[in-house]
Amino acid sequence: MEVSIGVIGFGRMAKAIISPLCERGEYKSENVFGIVGSASSISTALSDLPKGVKIVSSDDILSSEVWSAPLKLLAVKPQQLGKIKESVSSFQKNDQFPKPLLISVLAGIKLKTLKNAFPGHTCIRAVPNTPSLVREGLTGLAWDDDITSDQKIAVRKIFEPISEIFELPEKQLDSFLALTSSGPAYLALVIEAMADGAVAAGLPRNLSNQLAHKTLSGTASLLREKGLHPAELKDMVASPAGTTISALRHLELAGLRSALIEAVVLAAQKSRQLAEEV
Repeated sequence: MEVSIGVIGFGRMAKAIISPLCERGEYKSENVFGIVGSASSISTALSDLPKGVKIVSSDDILSSEVWSAPLKLLAVKPQQLGKIKESVSSFQKNDQFPKPLLISVLAGIKLKTLKNAFPGHTCIRAVPNTPSLVREGLTGLAWDDDITSDQKIAVRKIFEPISEIFELPEKQLDSFLALTSSGPAYLALVIEAMADGAVAAGLPRNLSNQLAHKTLSGTASLLREKGLHPAELKDMVASPAGTTISALRHLELAGLRSALIEAVVLAAQKSRQLAEEV
């Protein structure tokens, strides 16, 4: 039996999730049906997607078809949840068993809120990060209580092509998001600053960018493959009275470590706040 998947909101993350599934044959592209906010967004949403995926605007009568799919991916902005709830209330059925799946990638929106908004569905919270765009991502999952083992397998298959999966208690998802979803932005800022420093020290811009990127990826690989604690690697590089320890001293004085710690904490707090604002 061919299974369809409905996608509500077709931005970068939704594309990163759906495209590998079609390429691997998990879903036929003609069985993927999406809705976007307006007709003017359809062409952009269809770009880079496999041929055959169907996308319509939310005010199109055909948009009701997405809610007949046994599995749905909710990928709009958290602030749009109320509008989505209102537009689909007439399409929901509460007497199906097992209930259709609704996977939400909305930052901060809790399972309780999703269950109230979509009572005819079994709800899942998923927190993927942007490296999923190159299939090097991390995804945190929290389940609704009534999910079946087969449904768990189906959900994992959605994210396995693009990420490593972590099943977590829901209360840990905000912290997971603050580190893994917001983390690429922190690291991008650090890489940019390091490259700027190299330019200031005399290297050309293109080379500085290239070296900064490779330094980050190489360091991450070394830590992972050798199983090193970050402090071990730092001590390996920092020799007595050398260049590295002088630079590290400056970073400590400037509060880099504390700034990054507080950045993660603040991002987690904002994720929890988003749930209160909906």
